[in-house]
Amino acid sequence: MTTLFDQLGGASAVDLAVDKFYERVLQDDRIKHFFADVDMAQQRAHQKAFLTYAFGGTDRYDGRYMREAHKELVEKHGLSSEHFDAVAEDLMLALEDLGVSAELRSQVAAIAAAPQHKRDVLNQ
Repeated sequence: MTTLFDQLGGASAVDLAVDKFYERVLQDDRIKHFFADVDMAQQRAHQKAFLTYAFGGTDRYDGRYMREAHKELVEKHGLSSEHFDAVAEDLMLALEDLGVSAELRSQVAAIAAAPQHKRDVLNQ
């Protein structure tokens, strides 16, 4: 069975999508402040590794779990459901800009904005 990772175009496509995604995020007044003091090269690398795993490109992910990675943002910076939704929206718009089909965007959304994933990010 072909993975979503393969259907999207593999590593080069995920790399491009993550770069386009962060271009949007860093211009989004709703959420850009969360990234003000973040090493964006490292952030992009983490996101590429996570999405490669989430989309079936590898069965191994060595990054921090979502709860741990976002705990301080929730507790000290007020990361909320509205922010999570803004991030998901920016991801979908970046994929649309890249010409990713509605069907594949729907599959990405099902993974990226899954209720359990959202609860983990928001430490709920």
